[in-house]
Amino acid sequence: MSQNICLLGRKSHGLNILNISRKVQCRALSAAVAAPKPKQRNNQNIVLVDGVRTPFLTSGTSYSKLMPHELARHSLLSLLQKNRLDKELIDYIVYGSVIQEVKTSNIAREAALAAGFSNKTPAHTVTMACISSNAAITTGMGLIATNTYDVIVAGGVEFMSDVPIRHSRKMRGLMLKANKAKTLGQRLALLSTFRPGFLAPELPAVAEFSSGETMGHSADRLASAFNVSRAEQDEYALRSHTLAKQAQEKGYFTDLVSFKVQGVDQVVDKDNGIRVSTPESLAKLKPAFVKPYGTVTAANASFLTDGASACLIMTEEKAKQLGLKPKAFLRDFLYVSQDPVDQLLLGPAYGIPKLLKKAGVTLKDIDSWEIHEAFAGQIVANLKALDSDWFCKTYLGLSEKVGSPDLTKWNNWGGSLSIGHPFAATGVRLCMHTANRLVREDGKLGVVAACAAGGQGVAMLIERYPGATAD
Repeated sequence: MSQNICLLGRKSHGLNILNISRKVQCRALSAAVAAPKPKQRNNQNIVLVDGVRTPFLTSGTSYSKLMPHELARHSLLSLLQKNRLDKELIDYIVYGSVIQEVKTSNIAREAALAAGFSNKTPAHTVTMACISSNAAITTGMGLIATNTYDVIVAGGVEFMSDVPIRHSRKMRGLMLKANKAKTLGQRLALLSTFRPGFLAPELPAVAEFSSGETMGHSADRLASAFNVSRAEQDEYALRSHTLAKQAQEKGYFTDLVSFKVQGVDQVVDKDNGIRVSTPESLAKLKPAFVKPYGTVTAANASFLTDGASACLIMTEEKAKQLGLKPKAFLRDFLYVSQDPVDQLLLGPAYGIPKLLKKAGVTLKDIDSWEIHEAFAGQIVANLKALDSDWFCKTYLGLSEKVGSPDLTKWNNWGGSLSIGHPFAATGVRLCMHTANRLVREDGKLGVVAACAAGGQGVAMLIERYPGATAD
């Protein structure tokens, strides 16, 4: 294990001792002038009242003729309709989005206006890759904790059926100059600089800007570093699809709201990426990224997905005033960041131990785990990291390993591998599945965690609300 995990390390550069000494002295002087005040916890109980999502569909299917703000609009309206809430009661709207439609860059505002919200209701859009709707939720929590607003709608939307494809940089530059050219001579001079290569388009890619590496390639390297076999990945992917299919058939996805899409005959009323296969069929698939010896395939990786989600958060006191029955308390959260090259997808392994320590709970106290499944290899690698003395001591600074979470409580309704992963909408689904699972499985505490592009991650602690239902 240790030899392989050494791939996670980075060589340190030489240290300038004099500069460090000066910095330490400056920090000491600053501390002497104004000692920092200890952090104070907000005493308000912030609750997750309810949440909804559109069915998550593979890109290029029934949503393909829509625009992303239309998906977000549907989630907003469905949330209000489900909870019989008037639009005027919403103080603020925060939405996440990753691959943005340039015409609706502040999609929170455009979706709110399209849904008929007052033009006096502020809205803004956040982006933090796969944890964008988590960022929307925690932004809302901050607005409530500071007594800025009382009632927040947080959500996210992703639309991979129509992504922005740009002209090349050289072509864009030429077009901008041509727009400023005033005479025929100037235009002809610019035309003479044109080359056919300028017409090559720039396509958006699920890749790291800092390294240029695709996430799938990084997942393959991470799986190799933690000795995660192809068989382990296929087995986990099959587990995800099987559990998702069972939950779907039992009617557990009560956060899902059907959508009558204009131009589509049938009502869209279920996720369409859930496919239970066989180990033999999965084993026949070829590597998708590192060829020919990689272990990440189309079946053990999450797929490009269209979808939107929205949830309603407020203080417990406000919920009581409005006669609403919350599903859960939003107890705690934190974000983590690490090396985006060798530790890109280890957000849960970094975030979970910090969250448990911060909240004063242990692995055994957690009744429900909802962890984003970007890749099966990423999930198994994070589990191995948490159960590794070497990793936990070397990278987390712990005295011993965290241990392995109880897998009978882990993603019991499937996850992103099977249900789908609209980048900015997944966080709300994770929170809603946690809240509803706590009810159905008679648990108290649940953890949501996810990795994200840029080597970042989130971990959240959710507590079942007394008397909550899973409808």
